[in-house]
Amino acid sequence: MAASSASAALISSPNPRSSSFTSPKSQTLSFSNSSSLTFQSKSLRSSLSLRPSTARRNSFFVRAGPPLVGNQAPDFEAEAVFDQEFINVKLSEYIGKKYVILFFYPLDFTFVCPTEITAFSDRYAEFEKINTEILGISVDSVFSHLAWVQTDRKSGGLGDLNYPLISDVTKSISKAFNVLIEDQGIALRGLFIIDKEGVIQHSTINNLAIGRSVDETLRTLQALQYVQENPDEVCPAGWKPGEKSMKPDPKGSKEYFAAI
Repeated sequence: MAASSASAALISSPNPRSSSFTSPKSQTLSFSNSSSLTFQSKSLRSSLSLRPSTARRNSFFVRAGPPLVGNQAPDFEAEAVFDQEFINVKLSEYIGKKYVILFFYPLDFTFVCPTEITAFSDRYAEFEKINTEILGISVDSVFSHLAWVQTDRKSGGLGDLNYPLISDVTKSISKAFNVLIEDQGIALRGLFIIDKEGVIQHSTINNLAIGRSVDETLRTLQALQYVQENPDEVCPAGWKPGEKSMKPDPKGSKEYFAAI
């Protein structure tokens, strides 16, 4: 197919549900910017590998913006790939309905990225059970995303995913969430937990060579949901569902410490 052949130029190494509130398959979108394919320079490809000789290239310095945690998540509307089709995703459509895990990754057809993307897909049912949508996003085009999901995992591809992959070819979304590496044109590994009111309650940002933990993302989300349902309690370090929480006052905290 045309999309697959065009996307082949993006491969930099050996082959490396949604719940929008209407059915993804019923959505339509324009393709005005979809043909803007991204190409990787030799130096950029090297910076995404884990070779010792390129360790220095993994040390990027990014000018930090104001904190996003505690503030409304920047809204966006963008094209995405889901279930082998092009759909439209608008972040604000989830407000009042679902929590959102929004995670950025550098580029398609690379090395650490597919391990994260498939790990979240394999655990999707656990997030779905607690009313949470997962959204992956990179600066690649929807054509590159499509080619990657059409590539078997054993060949470095993704196979079918349980959530959408969003295209940020304009880099505007990465910039809005303060994860864009300006001189490289790609995003750091930023992950944001957004509550049902559209407020960012948690964020982590890793450099390119460091993959993220699905377990810790799920645990943090569960802690967030617990304290929102129990506003007079807080969750201590490493808290998991079923464990003892803490009252945020002198007497209540002593009761917690006495019990552990």
